[in-house]
Amino acid sequence: MKYLIVGLGNIGPEYAHTRHNIGFDIADELVKSLEGSFKNIRLAYYSEVSFKGRKLHVIKPTTYMNLSGKAVNYYMQELKIPLENVLVLVDDLALPLGKLRLKLQGSSAGHNGLKSIEALCGGQQYPRLRFGISDNYPKGRQADYVLAPFDKDEQLELPALIDKSVELIKSFVTVGPAKTMTAFNS
Repeated sequence: MKYLIVGLGNIGPEYAHTRHNIGFDIADELVKSLEGSFKNIRLAYYSEVSFKGRKLHVIKPTTYMNLSGKAVNYYMQELKIPLENVLVLVDDLALPLGKLRLKLQGSSAGHNGLKSIEALCGGQQYPRLRFGISDNYPKGRQADYVLAPFDKDEQLELPALIDKSVELIKSFVTVGPAKTMTAFNS
């Protein structure tokens, strides 16, 4: 069984460890936990790791957030992975910090990375792990907020939240989405 795990984010040191790049951070921790490493190849940083007999193809698109669908579509086609075996790791303003929500489909909710995937990969019918980053920003400052690093107190919580996200991914690929949603969605 093959899976494509997609961490969303923007490349470049100015975006490292920002709220919008939590997908990259989760992908990094997943690959590290399985003793893998990334290499920069076509449209993405790419890693291939195994977990309990499943092959996980993990990408961090190098296309920038608003063109993420280009990389996702390329790897889906190249690796012949069906949409239901793609799991997108994405930040979500509508959820409180660290709240995890596995969804099997849904709208982009204005998220440019999800909009791109929706447009280039066949609609909204793909699983995503929504990682809550909260919406604690002044009116009109959403872009500044998502492109900023987590606050100091939030940073203390991140390692445990990222580890929980990695456990959710491992559950998704081994026991499937239904049991994973029961165990992790609260």
